[in-house]
Amino acid sequence: MTAPVLFDLQSLNTCQLCQWAAWLLGFLLLYKVTRVYLRRRELIAAFSPFPGPKTHWLYGNAHEFTQDGTDMDNMARYAEKYPYGFTMWMGHFFPGLIICHPDYAKAILSRQDPKNPMIYNFVVPWIGRGLLVLNGPKWQQHRKLLTPGFHYDVLKPYVKLTSDCTNVMLEKWEKLVSNKKPVELFHHVSLMTLDTIMKCAFSYNSNCQTDGDNTYIKAIYEISYLTERRIRIFPYHSDFIYFFSPHGFRLRKALKIAHQHTEKVIKQRKESLQQEKELEKIQKKRHLDFLDILLFAKDENGKGLSDEDLRAEVDTFMFEGHDTTASGISWILYCMAKHPEHQQKCREEVREVLGGRNTVEWEDLGKLTYTTLCIKECMRLYPPVPEVGRELAKPITFCDGRSLPKGASVILNFYAIGRCPSIWEDPEVFDPMRFSPENSSGRHAYGFVPFSAGSRNCIGQNFAMNEMKVALALILQRFELSPDTENEPLKVRQLVLRSVNGIHLYLKKVET
Repeated sequence: MTAPVLFDLQSLNTCQLCQWAAWLLGFLLLYKVTRVYLRRRELIAAFSPFPGPKTHWLYGNAHEFTQDGTDMDNMARYAEKYPYGFTMWMGHFFPGLIICHPDYAKAILSRQDPKNPMIYNFVVPWIGRGLLVLNGPKWQQHRKLLTPGFHYDVLKPYVKLTSDCTNVMLEKWEKLVSNKKPVELFHHVSLMTLDTIMKCAFSYNSNCQTDGDNTYIKAIYEISYLTERRIRIFPYHSDFIYFFSPHGFRLRKALKIAHQHTEKVIKQRKESLQQEKELEKIQKKRHLDFLDILLFAKDENGKGLSDEDLRAEVDTFMFEGHDTTASGISWILYCMAKHPEHQQKCREEVREVLGGRNTVEWEDLGKLTYTTLCIKECMRLYPPVPEVGRELAKPITFCDGRSLPKGASVILNFYAIGRCPSIWEDPEVFDPMRFSPENSSGRHAYGFVPFSAGSRNCIGQNFAMNEMKVALALILQRFELSPDTENEPLKVRQLVLRSVNGIHLYLKKVET
């Protein structure tokens, strides 16, 4: 017996086929709309315990990130209204909890949640999947392999090299003083910190301060700007759309320059190490550097870093080792210019410690006590990395009982945390004595976290602090700084804290 035909496609005419297709498309559309609606309801419910500023019907709060120099202060104002944290929406489906209180920061930083992919995936084309982006076991493996690169025995020779690079910059400034015009310092400092990281971490003489080749620095500026812009413009989250966009073309061009720079450094070092098989032999010829540690690093199974991992870590530290430090030093100089009484007190301390020398020694760093207090106060007000993002690997309940589910995005805003009025009295006042031992005792451990905190704190923070001390000491020994009151810097977040219009200061030669 022949089985009955339940559905014979051939028996349907064209009109019936169109009706069936229309019904199917309608069902799929309804299914999609329903899922989108339910997802939106889930997000609203999840973040409802954390109210925030009013949202636009289309952009959410994305339109508030104007990059015109007002963003950071707007965030600080919201932090005053919502003391622990507040929700901001990037469009309809990307809410994030902006954390601005140390108690909430402690709850997040004491965990090991992964970096927020919505933010950090966009830096992968630049720095690859290195220590900044990695999560889980691979991050732990890389952290363990790279930690020896920041041992104090490795850092000691860097102090002399940093002094040399700073003095090159100061010689250039000597020629600018006679103009009696304000000087934009961020660019000069960026070249100096690039020169420093190249000499210290990679034993590479770039001569970037003297040969006029600013190609790499310009590429980094371009990448930072375009990456921050891509995060804020949602159509650009699509790789397909971004690839064919003008900004995508600009980014690929800048990335090519940055990666060629990195590959040149690695290639040159590999060629020079072909005859040397052990770190001890290298150390007899010169100081060990970060790239030596990278190339010779082995895990417990004797496995080293792949070529891809190697380039990712070099790109990461090329960026982290010069751009964040350039931001820190530039804003420190701005603070010194704004507060001449503290500038002079630091200068007197530097003179006493250095005794007229134009080179800082390792032993000098611990004697620059008041200078260190000023550096910390500057970093409280102007953290080089103003915020970091996490994606919750599991639910969390904060100290006040409010909760967020797994998968929620949180942004730790270090700029706002450094101005938290419940931790810092008169937070806008510049007062280095906040960091004296007696005043620091008992203060919230997560109230000052310019290098983050917990297991994922900045692995290079000692290197950065040493470089900032050296640079500030040598600068104040030779120059007096004063602000350009007609061109105040406009703070903007572009991976690091920058100024839209640069940081312009007057330089005056200090009389000896």
